[in-house]
Amino acid sequence: MKFQVLTISLLASLCFGCKTHQVSHTTNNASENLPNILIIHVDDLGYHDLSVNGSRIYQTPNIDALSKESVVFNNAYANYPRCVPSRYAMMTGNYPIQNGDVPDDGFEMNQVPDTKNFVKNIKAAGYQTAYFGKWHLGDENSLKDFGYDFSFAAGHAGSPISFLYPFNVAKRGNGESEKSPIPDVDAVSKEGDYLMDVMTDNVAKYIVNVDKSKPFMAMFSFYAVHQPLEAKEKDIKRNEEEINNFDFGNQPEYINEGTGRTKMRQNHPKYAAMVETMDENVGKLMQLLKDLHIDDNTIVVFSSDHGGLSNDGTNKRDLATSNFPLRAGKGWLYDGGIKVPLFVKWKNHFQPKAENQSLVMLMDVFPTLLDITTKKSLNTDGKSFLPVLNNNEKWDERTLFWHSSKARPTNTGDTKSSAIRKGNYKLINWYNEGRTELYNIAEDPSETNNLSKKMPELTSELLNKLNNWKSTF
Repeated sequence: MKFQVLTISLLASLCFGCKTHQVSHTTNNASENLPNILIIHVDDLGYHDLSVNGSRIYQTPNIDALSKESVVFNNAYANYPRCVPSRYAMMTGNYPIQNGDVPDDGFEMNQVPDTKNFVKNIKAAGYQTAYFGKWHLGDENSLKDFGYDFSFAAGHAGSPISFLYPFNVAKRGNGESEKSPIPDVDAVSKEGDYLMDVMTDNVAKYIVNVDKSKPFMAMFSFYAVHQPLEAKEKDIKRNEEEINNFDFGNQPEYINEGTGRTKMRQNHPKYAAMVETMDENVGKLMQLLKDLHIDDNTIVVFSSDHGGLSNDGTNKRDLATSNFPLRAGKGWLYDGGIKVPLFVKWKNHFQPKAENQSLVMLMDVFPTLLDITTKKSLNTDGKSFLPVLNNNEKWDERTLFWHSSKARPTNTGDTKSSAIRKGNYKLINWYNEGRTELYNIAEDPSETNNLSKKMPELTSELLNKLNNWKSTF
């Protein structure tokens, strides 16, 4: 299918005071060696929700095209299978554990000292900084305190009240909601608008109007594809027809997992429509960079905060997607919950490739960007994977850790657990239940063959490493 792209002429009609004839340039006058940075971070997008990663239902041609121009990390992980801790880890470059526990809703980012603040260090190098969309780590003022010059539609909200205008009015019941409203959006929108499009248009306005004498770092954090599952009617109808005509064979729709079910089919037409609209908007921004002639000098990072919503618990719920062949999803430390897409593009600097060996995490993203822009390290848990991008290192034997203490057996079916991955082997320990599983991820990406009884020495070694790591917090 063909999607509309956001051209400069269309942007001119959207921007107040835009002078698009002045924006064609290839370098920044003041800092011509520093690239622009655009981070695109999607909410609740599973690894297999992209057609480039194997989805046969969701069509994502623009993201697929981006992947062909990028270093694609096929062993990339979120630091936590839920929103707030995952985003905390990405923004701070640290494992999401504070005083032995995991940051949760209401956590304020002013606890991060300036000396450990990546955004402020990048800003000090001459960057203009902007944040769009889901923050979920404090209020609007916390973004400014954290180092962002400008923000739009960001604050406490963890998900929209509605993707359909008016965005802060629920489309069910009496229209009221206990969710935090999203600032800014209703004031610049009109009847018939869709939130993803409004968000993208405002990111585009910023890129067009930004001071061209300085580089920019803009983070666009989609509220999509998080619930509520709401999409444009024409896209829902198209996907209903496509899904109805798709042969799922003997694949069951659900299997039992934990205290609930795992969804095994990507057959939700509203979610499919949301994924495809998200892809369309990514395409708009990629085309904009080309139209503005800054594509060559802009680093693009594309990622997701954790796996897709595929599991429920004791309360049955409307499940968005399936992460199959990965096991489980959001909330779980199986790979369905923590494996994420991660693409890094910098034209003429990073050779496009599939990086199938190196183990990286979202907490490595900002250390990498700081390394590129300032050659500095803040000595955090995360580390710069610039040597991997430059083909100088492989991180195939790296050791990674997870600790999930905010289990939700009612909503996503998971119980408290911790995990470690070293090389190809991954161990998950349900510490309150005294239960441990071991998998060879390279040979068994679906995590169905538990090796803990067959390999007791390795199981004991990894469990000891995991417990020793946990004891340091």
